[in-house]
Amino acid sequence: MTQDRFDPRRASRRSAERQGDAVFPAVPEQNFHVRRITLIALLVAAVVLPCLYVAAMAFNDLRSREADATDMTLRTVRVAEEHALKVFDMNETLDTRIVDLTEGLGDDGIRAREAAIHQKLRTMGGGYPQVAAVSIFGRDGALLVTSRFYPAPPVSIGDRDDFVGLREGRDLEHVSKVMSGHVAGEQVFNTGVERRAPDGTFAGVVSVALRPSYFDAFYRELLGGTDGLPMTMTLVRTDGAVLAHYPRRPGEPNAVAADSPFAEAMKEGRRAGVTRMRSNIDGDNMIVAFRHVGSYPVYVMCGYRASAMWAAWYRHLAVLFLSIFTPSVALWCVIWLSLRRLGAEEEAWERWQAEASMRRSIESAYRQSRKMEALGTLVGSVAHDFNNLLMILSANVQIARRRGANGLDRELSAMERALKSGQSLTRQLLGVARKQPLRNETVALDRWLPASRDLLRASLGAKVSLVMDVGVGIWPMRVDVAELELALINIAVNARDAMPNGGRFTVRATNITFRHEDGFPLTGDFVQVSLEDTGVGMAPEVLARAFEPLFTTKAKGMGTGLGLPQVFAFCERSGGLAAIDSAVGAGTSVRLYLPRATEAPAVDVPVETGTEDGSAPHGLRILLVEDNEEVAAGTEALLQMMGHHVTCVLNADMALRLLDDGHRQHSRTGEPLPFDVVLSDIHMPGSLNGIDLAEAIRAFDATLPVILVTGYAEELDRARQVNVRVLSKPFDIALLESLLQGIQRELAQSGLDPAAHQVQ
Repeated sequence: MTQDRFDPRRASRRSAERQGDAVFPAVPEQNFHVRRITLIALLVAAVVLPCLYVAAMAFNDLRSREADATDMTLRTVRVAEEHALKVFDMNETLDTRIVDLTEGLGDDGIRAREAAIHQKLRTMGGGYPQVAAVSIFGRDGALLVTSRFYPAPPVSIGDRDDFVGLREGRDLEHVSKVMSGHVAGEQVFNTGVERRAPDGTFAGVVSVALRPSYFDAFYRELLGGTDGLPMTMTLVRTDGAVLAHYPRRPGEPNAVAADSPFAEAMKEGRRAGVTRMRSNIDGDNMIVAFRHVGSYPVYVMCGYRASAMWAAWYRHLAVLFLSIFTPSVALWCVIWLSLRRLGAEEEAWERWQAEASMRRSIESAYRQSRKMEALGTLVGSVAHDFNNLLMILSANVQIARRRGANGLDRELSAMERALKSGQSLTRQLLGVARKQPLRNETVALDRWLPASRDLLRASLGAKVSLVMDVGVGIWPMRVDVAELELALINIAVNARDAMPNGGRFTVRATNITFRHEDGFPLTGDFVQVSLEDTGVGMAPEVLARAFEPLFTTKAKGMGTGLGLPQVFAFCERSGGLAAIDSAVGAGTSVRLYLPRATEAPAVDVPVETGTEDGSAPHGLRILLVEDNEEVAAGTEALLQMMGHHVTCVLNADMALRLLDDGHRQHSRTGEPLPFDVVLSDIHMPGSLNGIDLAEAIRAFDATLPVILVTGYAEELDRARQVNVRVLSKPFDIALLESLLQGIQRELAQSGLDPAAHQVQ
C-alpha cells in the first residue's frame, strides 16, 4: 500500500483509538529521542574516552621518556665526571712529580741534565694513553726538555695563553684550549703547573699534553659505540671552550654558545644540574646534564637528543593509536550504523503509526457506516414524506403564480424561499440517508481543486490561510461534483469555526492503494483528499459521534448536525469512505477516500441549440401515476395549465391496465395509443413500482416516453438502465416543463403530431 505521509498530529492517533463503538488497544510507544540521545552519548563516549585515554597515555609516556632521558644523562655524566676527575688527578700528580724532579734546578741546570730528565719524562708519561707529551718550559717559555724528543727542538710558548695565564696566576689556564701542539705534533690540550725558583718567583711551566681523541674514544665506549646515538658527551672548560666531544660532526663549533642555559649555569657557578637547550655543537634540542670536574676548571656535559626521544614517542604513539582506535573505529561504525538504522526505524515507525491511525479511523468509519444504516432508513423515510409535502407546496405556489394572484407576490416569494430551504434540507437528509441520487462524472482533481480555491476561501473567512498541495499525477475520480463541492464547504466551515483566531487550512491530494491482504475494509485504487486544520480539535467523545446525523456541538440554531454526516454519506455512496482524526489542541484532519475512475475526464463541448420553427407545440396526453393525492392534484393542475391533457391514477397497477387496454385496442383497430408520455413516481404502494411500470411499458412499446420521479439514490441506477428520463424529487416545475417541450418537439419531428390525438 502506498500513501502520502500523514502527520496531522501524533496526538490524533491516540484519540483515533477511541473512535466508534470499540476501544482499540493502546499502541506501544517508542521513545526514539531517548534512544537517539543514548546512541549519540555512546558515540561521544566512544570517541572522547579513547581520545582521553590515548592523550593521557601519550602524555605519561612522554613524561616517562623525558624522565628516563634525564636519568640516563645524569648517570652517564656522573661516570664521565669520575673518569675526567681521575685523568686530571693523575695529571696533577704527574706534574707534581716533575716539579719535584726539577726542584732547585734553573733553566741551565735542566738543559745540562736534558738526557736524564728526558728519559725520566718518557718513563713517567709513556704509560698513559691520554698523554701525548710531557714537557718543561723555562722562564721565558722556551722548551727545555720533553718526553717526545731528544734533544728538545727550539720551541717557545712564551706568547701562548696557557703559559701567560699560568705566569700571571690564572687558574683557568691550568687547562688550556685545544690546540695543535708544537711538541706533540697533534691536537691536544695541556694541563700545566708553574715552577717556582728558590726565591718563589716564576721559573717556568711543567705541561702535560692530553689527547682529546682519548676522551672521544672513552665517550664512544660509554655511550654504546654505535652510529646514530641519541646521546652526546662533551668536555668543556668553564669559559665554554670545548676540549672533547663525541660524536663529532664536520664544522662543529669549538665553544658552547655564550647565551645557552648551560653557559648561564657555569657563570652562576652551579656545579651540577640538568637543563634544556638548543645545542650549537650538536645542532639539536637537547636534555643536558652537567657536572663540574673536581676543582678543575672543567665540566663534563651529557646531552640527550630531543628528536630521538620524540621519534621514539611517535612510534609508541602510533602503536597506541592502532591498538586503541582500531577497535574504537569498529565501535564508531557500529554506533553510526545503529543511528542510521534508528532513523530508518523511526521513519518506518512514523509510517506505521500513520497507517495504523488511518486503518483505525477507516475501520471506525466503516463500523459507523454500518451503524448508521438503520438511522439512515428512518431519516430517508422522513425526508421522503417531507419531499411530498414540499412538492404539494411547490405545485400550489406555481399554480398561484400562473393564475396571477394579485397582491400576493411578497407572500409567494417568502414561500418560494422557504421551499428552497426545505428542498436543501431534504437533499441533505436524503444524502445522509444514502438516498439522494448522485450525478457522477469523471473529475480531474488536479484541475478541479484549484478552481475551487475562491469557494473555499469564502467558506474559511479572512483569518484562515488556505494551502493547497496537490500531488503530481493524481488519478481521475468518479464523483458527483456538486456533492464533492458541498462536502468541502462543510469541512471548511467546520474548520473555520474551530479556528476563531485564525489558522491554516491545508488541502492535500495523493494516490493510495488498499490491498485486501493488508486487512483494510476497502480495496482498490483511491484518491485521498486530506483536509487539515490547526484548530482546537475534538475531544474523544465528540470525535466518536462526529459523523452521526443531527449531532452538533454548536449553539442552538447555529448548526444542523448534517455537515460531516453529508461528507461521510457522500464518500460512501461514491464507493469510498471518509475518516477523521483529531485531538484537543492538535487540530483535525478529515480524509476522503474516493474511488479512481477508469475512464478519462470528459471534455466540455459547447451545446448546440436547436432551431425553433416559431409554432407553439400542442399539448401532450400525459398519464400521471402518483399515489399521494395532493401531490397528484397539484401536479395535474400545473400540467393542465401548461396546456397538457392529464389522466391521473394512484398506482402502477392501474396505469399498466390502462396502457394494456390501449395497446390491445391499438392492435385490434389500429387506433393510436391513448397517451404520449407517462409521468410516474417510483416509490408507490402496490405490487409494482415506477421502474416495474417502465419495464413493462418497454416490453410492448419501446417508443413511449417515460419520465420517472425519485428521491432515492439506490433506485436511480436501475431507472437509468431502463432507458427512461429521471427527475430527482423535489424537482423544479420549470425543469419538467422543459423536458415535456423536448418530448413535444421529438414527436413533431417524428411525424406523430400530438394534435392528431386531441380529445375535444
